[in-house]
Amino acid sequence: MYLIKSPLLLKWYYPSLLWNKSRTEKVIYLTFDDGPIPNVTDFVLKTLKAFNAKATFFCIGDNIVKHPEVYARVINDGHAIGNHTFNHLKGWKTDDETYIENALMCQQLTRTALFRPPYGRIKKSQISNLRSQIPDLKIIMWDVLSGDFDTNLSAEKCYQNVIKNTENGSIVVFHDSLKAFDRLEYTLPRVLKYFTDKGFTFSAL
Repeated sequence: MYLIKSPLLLKWYYPSLLWNKSRTEKVIYLTFDDGPIPNVTDFVLKTLKAFNAKATFFCIGDNIVKHPEVYARVINDGHAIGNHTFNHLKGWKTDDETYIENALMCQQLTRTALFRPPYGRIKKSQISNLRSQIPDLKIIMWDVLSGDFDTNLSAEKCYQNVIKNTENGSIVVFHDSLKAFDRLEYTLPRVLKYFTDKGFTFSAL
C-alpha cells in the first residue's frame, strides 16, 4: 500500500525533511530513483532534453559502479545527483550501523548534499547520524508519488496520479528502473507536455 500524495501527518512527524519547494512559483521538481541503468535512464535523459527540463537523479551506488557511462551522461546533461544508498536499503529494517555505512559507500561516488531514503523509510536515528557524517545534508522526500513502480497500475493511471496531484513546488517521484519502464515510457513525456503547456518549468533540486 502506498499514498500518491504525501499526508500532512508524515510532514509533521519529519519536519526536517524536504517534502516540497515553494508553492509560489510554477516550478516542478521531477526526481528519478534507482538508476542509473542503460536504456531506461537514457530514455529519461532524451525525454527531459526534448522539453529543456532539468531533474534530480537519486542513484544507487551499485548501479553507478556497474554503469559509469550512463552516470556520466546524467551529469553531463546538467542534472542533479542524489544518494540513494549503495544497495537500496530499507532504513526501518536495517540496523543503523549497516545503513549509514551503505549510504556512505554511495556518498563516496556521488559527493552530493542530497539524500533520499529508499522506500521513503528512515529512522530518526539514521537521519541524525547521516547529518553528522555529511555536511549540509538535505534529505529529500516528495509530495507526489507517480506509482510507476507498481506493475498492477496502468500507464494511464500513473499519468493521472501525477497531473491530478502535482502543483507549484511539487517534488515528484519516478523511477528509472526496468520494473517501472512500461509506465514511465508512457507517462513522462505526457507529464512534461501537460505542464509545459500550462506554463510550468522543471528544475533540479
